[in-house]
Amino acid sequence: MSIPELEELANVCRKHIVKMIHKAGAGHPGGSLSAIDIIAGLYGTRLRFNVDDPDWDDRDRFVMSKGHASPAVYSILREMGFLNDEDLATFRALGSVCQGHVDMKWTNGVDFSAGSLGMGLSFGLGCALAARMDSSKRETWVMVGDGEVQEGQIWEALMAADFHEVSGLKLIVDRNRIQNDDFVSVQMEVGDVASKIGAFGWNIKEINGHDMEEIVEALEWASMSSGPSAIIAHTVKGKGVSFMEDNPSFHGKAPNDEELALALEELS
Repeated sequence: MSIPELEELANVCRKHIVKMIHKAGAGHPGGSLSAIDIIAGLYGTRLRFNVDDPDWDDRDRFVMSKGHASPAVYSILREMGFLNDEDLATFRALGSVCQGHVDMKWTNGVDFSAGSLGMGLSFGLGCALAARMDSSKRETWVMVGDGEVQEGQIWEALMAADFHEVSGLKLIVDRNRIQNDDFVSVQMEVGDVASKIGAFGWNIKEINGHDMEEIVEALEWASMSSGPSAIIAHTVKGKGVSFMEDNPSFHGKAPNDEELALALEELS
């Protein structure tokens, strides 16, 4: 896909995100909107998958460790053909394939069951090691939030990936600087994430997580790098919807009717 096509894909996904959260009356718009440009770039350019065979052994894996950003995942799966509009309309409903947190038992195209934060990178490391044991070139892409980087298990996985020299493991940090209750700097600042992860032996690239050209270039860089590689994507929580941008209150709050109308107008 071209850069304009990827940008349009991300915009369409943003509309899905705000609409499904509004209908459910609950969900996490802020971190979904901050992550969707990178996810659109990944699915539109690099990730190998088969809609007709979701369990294809040699598919690449995408692990959404910050699983509450499930609307971002469901929106891209809708555009890739795994889900449809009726599925999105049942987001967070009992028995829906679109659960509040991504769950591989419920949803085709989902490769990780999320819940407690901090586990996705360890899971992704296991996927990457399994690929090496299978002599497969499949890649594992893991997305974490910067609030999630406060979890100790993240750093254990970083250390283990370097020790095992796992080239097939790619990390994306959604550095939107807001977590559940407030700004990361208020809750517990994680500091220079790039330097810290680099100190654990990882290849590092920092980008503007909303510049599609930078995103595509960084994804290619990570895919071609030897050893574990991390993209630190500087993003804006709630990107694309003015009243949600850099607003901690929209970490986990649904827009009301008037807010939905305004959001869709801004995204049109």
